[in-house]
Amino acid sequence: MTTEFYKSTYSGANNSCVEISHRANVVLIRDSKYTGPTASQPIVSIPAERWTEFTALALTGTSARLDNIAVLDVQNDGSASVTGPAHALSYRPDEWDAFMKGIADGQFDRPL
Repeated sequence: MTTEFYKSTYSGANNSCVEISHRANVVLIRDSKYTGPTASQPIVSIPAERWTEFTALALTGTSARLDNIAVLDVQNDGSASVTGPAHALSYRPDEWDAFMKGIADGQFDRPL
């Protein structure tokens, strides 16, 4: 399993994307627009066993809560935010759309 962060193939070449990294017990989500120190980059963590549920909630296109783990807030204009206990990540409509297309295409499924 790679632990590198990656984005949807539907994302453009610019540096504004939803990025994820599969780790042994967790999936990390970050925003590629962040330009500050790497050690301070906001990250939302989703337990690996809840990742499929998280992506299914995201694909509904509506705001939702995954217990006390994360809140998805989807706006009418297509922008969205993912908020965890410590950080909130905000995405523009094109960023969120590319992420949704990547989910639907299986690009963010947990590796076996």
